[in-house]
Order: sequence, then C-alpha cells, then structure tokens
Amino acid sequence: MEIKRHALHQGLMAAVAVGALALAGCSNGNNNNAATQNQAADNGQAATEASGNAPAKAHGSVKLAYVEWSSCVAATDVMQATLEKQGFDVKTVSVSAAAMYTAIADGDADATVCAWLPTTQGNYYAKTKDQLTNLGANMKGTKLGLVVPKYVDVSSISDLAKKSVADKFDDRIVGIDPGAGEMGMTQKAIDQYKLPMKLIDGSGATMTAALKSAIDNHEPIVVTGWTPHWMWARWDLKYLDDPKGIYGNAEEIDTLVRKGLKQDMPAAYATLDAFNWTPKDMQQVMAANQKSGSDAKANARQWVGQHADMVSGWTGQH
Repeated sequence: MEIKRHALHQGLMAAVAVGALALAGCSNGNNNNAATQNQAADNGQAATEASGNAPAKAHGSVKLAYVEWSSCVAATDVMQATLEKQGFDVKTVSVSAAAMYTAIADGDADATVCAWLPTTQGNYYAKTKDQLTNLGANMKGTKLGLVVPKYVDVSSISDLAKKSVADKFDDRIVGIDPGAGEMGMTQKAIDQYKLPMKLIDGSGATMTAALKSAIDNHEPIVVTGWTPHWMWARWDLKYLDDPKGIYGNAEEIDTLVRKGLKQDMPAAYATLDAFNWTPKDMQQVMAANQKSGSDAKANARQWVGQHADMVSGWTGQH
C-alpha cells in the first residue's frame, strides 16, 4: 500500500505540473498521513460501535464518479448525503461513462453507484473489471428498450420496418451517448428488424429534449429509453414490444469501488457495499429534481432524512 500511495502521490504531482485534468481533481490522492488518519478514524468508529456506545464520526475524503444521467445524479447525490452524515468529506465528479470506469480502475476516484450492467456499460466494464471491485447490485429491475408516447399507434419494433410507419418518425430513432451499450443494441435492432431508420446519437439530455418537443406538438417520436427515469412520471409513454429479444432481460445498477478502499476507509466501503434501493425510491428523487428551481443536492439530503430507517441499514448506525 505504501508503494501504491507513493506512486499515486507522484502521479498527482505530475498531473499538477501539466495543468491537472478534471479527473485528477476527483483523485483519491490522500497522502500517507491522511490515509493513516482516515484508517485510524474508521478503526476508532468500529471500536466505538463494538463497545456499544454511539458511533463516532468517520473521517476521510471520498470521491464519487458518475455519468450525467438523471438516474446517476440521483443515486450519487443520495450516496453523498449518506456518507456526509457519517462525517466524510465527499466530492462528486461528472465524467463520461468510459472515464468513470477508468477513474476507478486507476484509483483516481473511489467509487460509483451507477454502473449499468451487464449490457449498457458492459464494454467499459469488460476492459477494467480486473482493476476494480464490484460490490454487486444496488438496484435491480431496470429495463431498456425503444420508447414512444402512448398516443403513437405503434406497439412493436417490428411495426417500424414498414416504410410508411418509419416515415412518420422522420426515419430516425433518437438515442443517447454514442458509446452506451443501449446504442449498440439499438443499431442491432435496426439491422435485425430491417428498419429503414437512422439512429441519432446525442445524450440523455438531448433525447429528453427531443421527446418533450415531440409531445408538446403531439408528434410521433421513438427514443432509446430505460427504467428508472423521470420521464415515466412526467409523460404517458410505452415500451415497444421486442419479439426478437434484442434488448435482453432486465439490467441492474452496480456499485464499483477502487482496489484498496476497504483497507483505507472501511466505514465508507461498508456503506457503499450495503447501499440498496428500488426504482420507486430513485424515481422519487428524480421527480423532485425535475421541479423548476429545485436543488438536486438538497433533494437528496431531504430524501435521506425522510428515509432514516433505510439509510441506517446502509450505514449500520441505528
């Protein structure tokens, strides 16, 4: 560990010299003294809990990486609020999906609670899984597929193979990040169903903006969609049937942490490991975030305060 910390310290010094990338700002970058103090604090907390007294405050700096998806924002903010209640200094950094996996594998971030697996982000996970630790699912029951407003008279992806139907959608499917696994599945769906349509890439934000515009004008649109997402609470939508099973079974959202986090900050590791909630829980936070003038961080703190029993199960502080 001393060698690893020394190497990380040298790496951070080099990063400063070249101007420091944004991810370096989310580096776990604790020096040896800080890491020792963090571990001592966590050990002290464990000893206090074992003695039966009220749990002591944990201390340390935790960096959470996430992708700027509404689901990831909600989960990350809730975890930040939870860890801060334990006394941790928590910083969050928004990155691309590829960078999120690389940051944790390289030790430049401590964790993420928004790894969509096994399909959506499976290509990034395959490249880094040996360099990080997967703590398993924090949410199950997610779903992927093609989504349309309920007023659209189409029920199956196979219906889009008719040129007369595809023309109603301007011969396009509105997608998200070009590297997302769902985009690869959608291109496969275009090929397998022989759809005369083009997949348009962008981001989660551009997809929902296009969806809003179409719904406001009562126009046909088909987008790459998933559950949980706040759009289901805002608009009447439906998944198109997928008789060929291109989009597979339900996905899950996993928690990933850097190697060595359990030894460096056992209390933070334990909370991340215990974190588990439902799509309904997440959609409560996402819905609050969509209200005009709302503060996502404040919404997360409020949700954590309102669900004290659930959160105490994550932190072990009853």
